[in-house]
Amino acid sequence: MQSRTPAGRTGRPRSAAADAAILAATRQALVELGWSKLTLGDVATRAGVAKTTLYRRWAGKNELVVDAVAELFDELELPDRGSLAADIEGVVLQFAAILARPEARSGLMAVVAEATRDDALRERIRASIVDPQKDLVLEGRARARTRGELPPEPDPLAVSRTVDLIFDMVAGAVVHRTLVSAEPADEQWVRDFTRVLLHGLTAATPGPSGI
Repeated sequence: MQSRTPAGRTGRPRSAAADAAILAATRQALVELGWSKLTLGDVATRAGVAKTTLYRRWAGKNELVVDAVAELFDELELPDRGSLAADIEGVVLQFAAILARPEARSGLMAVVAEATRDDALRERIRASIVDPQKDLVLEGRARARTRGELPPEPDPLAVSRTVDLIFDMVAGAVVHRTLVSAEPADEQWVRDFTRVLLHGLTAATPGPSGI
């Protein structure tokens, strides 16, 4: 499991098993107690570790919850399904499935709400959750260029702007669909979304065949 402890901390060696137990206990506590009632003491009890173990790894609740949520999104991977459209559908379906889990919903909404008044927390969300998922966008575009589905992109700045925009469109749409509207991001919705993402508003209305 990826270590998410801030660089510069020293002490006894990390235990991957303890980390996994702590992050799982954090997600369980979020579902059962909510953000306001979650405490590091409760998490330590659930995980079967000493409270000092948590403080050696995380400075406080904000950092702990972000890392617990980020671990869920570490499961995302870009499938190679043979085409850009199919790859997008595959990863969006994974993303929607993660957001459908109670621990993901509770954790993500809690940290985003807290981040509106905590710049450091917002930065940790960006570094731990957002940036790693943007790498999937880069991977997908590189694969599509290799297949000849997208033209070369020689300008790194333009690439960065495009990646940011694609990520915002995908993440924004799926989060709104699943967490705000509370509607399913099922295969039909994902196909329709992918069509609009790739072809724009002219593709928003499906033809008689539904394609």
